[in-house]
Amino acid sequence: MSKLSPFPRPAAPEAASSLNLSHRLRRNRKAEWSRRLVRENVLTTNDLIWPLFVVEGESGRHPVASMPGVERLTIGEVVKEAERAAALDIPALALFPYTDPALRDPTGSESLNSRNLVNRAVREIKRAVPEIGVITDVALDPYTSHGHDGVMDGDRILNDETVALLARQAVLQAEAGSDVIAPSDMMDGRVGAIRAALDAAGFQDVQIMAYAAKYASAFYGPFRDAIGTSATLIGDKRTYQMDPANTHEAMREVALDLEEGADMIMVKPGMPYLDIVQRVKETFAVPTFAYQVSGEYAMIQGAANNGWIDGERAMMESLLAFKRAGADGVLTYFAPRVAEQLKKARA
Repeated sequence: MSKLSPFPRPAAPEAASSLNLSHRLRRNRKAEWSRRLVRENVLTTNDLIWPLFVVEGESGRHPVASMPGVERLTIGEVVKEAERAAALDIPALALFPYTDPALRDPTGSESLNSRNLVNRAVREIKRAVPEIGVITDVALDPYTSHGHDGVMDGDRILNDETVALLARQAVLQAEAGSDVIAPSDMMDGRVGAIRAALDAAGFQDVQIMAYAAKYASAFYGPFRDAIGTSATLIGDKRTYQMDPANTHEAMREVALDLEEGADMIMVKPGMPYLDIVQRVKETFAVPTFAYQVSGEYAMIQGAANNGWIDGERAMMESLLAFKRAGADGVLTYFAPRVAEQLKKARA
């Protein structure tokens, strides 16, 4: 004999009556064709910039342990990837060097070598794939023995002395064939100095994409592994990179870089700073880019490799978020995979 439940049995549901709704937003979501018609933001290959790490050597690919699927590439392999990027309709590459530790010194003098790793890579890319855009990083941290973006006096970064070196570095990159100079150092006044130096050297058409709002972020760790500065960095970069707590300061940084001659600006990191991307775009209405940095990539890829998330969907969704916030393009290590997916979707 069953015991009587102390809880009353729920009544059978009554037949649902129609709601008197004038607006049913689900109507536009009812089918794929309809969702495509009303879609507000679309990701295309035109939105992609592919960062590549360059290393010395005759040939070879060297995995970056903290960035699954990303490798340091010798110049020959970089050229192959440039050809692949062009075939996938990716507009531009961004190059970052892993400099031989023996060539690093306190002033980053290897940055002023016209035959350094990046400059040779640019020349080879432009020889093989002249139609693809090449963006080069202007900063001293890949070349300094202390891992900072500037010249140091004790534990202090010297702003003006650093800017003088950055301007010379930018001209050498332009001479090698770089299409876009991207200063990532966050020194005051460097955009104006670089613009003046480029113009004086006859490179009026070389663009500047300024890392205008670059934050002192915890999301850069894998990148520092990739360029070899994790082990060398002394202290931190909070005296020149921005405080993650600040938004109004980012607007001042962007305004100054534009006033000094920047053609495009960048926010870095990406997804944790989508509010900055949106505010910059709405305020200035200039070409605005974001960098989906190494830590963002590693989190998505690491979780996908462990089966915790659908990596392909998370990849596409994360990049669409940049477009929704107003970014005109994204630097992302996912670029070739995204381009391949978009190509399949068009087929």
